[in-house]
Amino acid sequence: QVQLVESGGGLVQPGGSLRLSCAAAGLSGGAHDMRWYRQAPGKERELVASISPTGATSYDDFVKGRFAVSKDNDGKTLYLRMNSLQPEDTAMYYCYVYDLIIGGPFWGPGAQVTVSS
Repeated sequence: QVQLVESGGGLVQPGGSLRLSCAAAGLSGGAHDMRWYRQAPGKERELVASISPTGATSYDDFVKGRFAVSKDNDGKTLYLRMNSLQPEDTAMYYCYVYDLIIGGPFWGPGAQVTVSS
């Protein structure tokens, strides 16, 4: 059974930084498509960043240059480094994994990020 758990969220002042982690258990040893989404109150869930099985990364325009997605060598822990945080970045952040052998997608329960002075 695949389980994802996010950590590292919290309250930060505008201009501050946070690093989110997503620990994945139960994934196969194969390739994984891994992503971060976020959902602000009253808004739809939106894709923030993704990293392919080969390590190629992509970002939505509103976080380019500020956020960086990465994963560890075994591909089972996903990270999101967030710099220059703004109040508009306030949202619940979700980890997403599609395992190319097991299937999916699988979602974590989310980590709250609040940017406020």
